[in-house]
Amino acid sequence: MRWSPPLALLLAASPALAGTISGRVEMIEKGGRPATDLSDVVVYVEGARPRARAAAAANPSIVMKGKTFTPRVVAVPVGGTVEFPNEDPIFHNVFSVSGENRFDLPLYKRPKSLPQTFPHAGVVRVYCNIHPQMSAVVLVRDNPYFTKAAADGTFTIEGVPAGKYKLTAWHDKGGETTQDVTVPAQGAVEARPISLDASKFKQLPHKDKYGKDYSTGDKY
Repeated sequence: MRWSPPLALLLAASPALAGTISGRVEMIEKGGRPATDLSDVVVYVEGARPRARAAAAANPSIVMKGKTFTPRVVAVPVGGTVEFPNEDPIFHNVFSVSGENRFDLPLYKRPKSLPQTFPHAGVVRVYCNIHPQMSAVVLVRDNPYFTKAAADGTFTIEGVPAGKYKLTAWHDKGGETTQDVTVPAQGAVEARPISLDASKFKQLPHKDKYGKDYSTGDKY
C-alpha cells in the first residue's frame, strides 16, 4: 500500500500562496505644491482575508506632548489597541465620538498612559476635550494588509494572499484613491503611482465630547 503523507504535512510543505505589493503615493497640497512628507498616508488592501491567524501586532502609541498628538495617524486591525501616553505636565482628556468606536479616557497627566481597544473597522477621529487644537486619527482595518507610507511616499505590503483586490491609499486631508491590483502567488507586484489631492482641504472646528463648542482658554 502506497503511503500518503497527512494533509497537515502537505500544507506545511506547500509554499505560501502570497505575494508583496509595493508602490509610491504622491499628494498635492494647497497652491499645487507636492507634499514632502507622506508618512500620514495609510495604504491598505480591501477584500483580502488571512489564510491563517495573524500574529498579534505591537500596540502603536499616540503620544501627547506639547498639546499635540504624535503621530497624528496610526492604523490598527480590528481588535487592535492604541496606547495614549501623556508626556505633558498638564491634564488631557482623550475622546472620540466616532460611531461604535467611541470612547472617553479619564483625565490624566505625565507620566501616565492609558490604552484603548478598537473593536470595529472604520475611521476614528480622536480629540482632547480640553485643548481643541489636538486631533489625531486611528484607522481601523478589517484585515492585516495595510501599512503607512514612508515620508517619500513609498510603501510595501507583504504576505497578501494571491488574488484580485482593491488597493486604497487614504489620507485625512487628501481623501482616498483606489486601484485594482492582482497579487501573484509568489513574488511582487508594483502598483501604479497613486495620487491624492489635498489642495482644497479646509480644516473645520470640531465640537467637544458633549457636542458643544469649546470654551476659550485652556483649563489645565
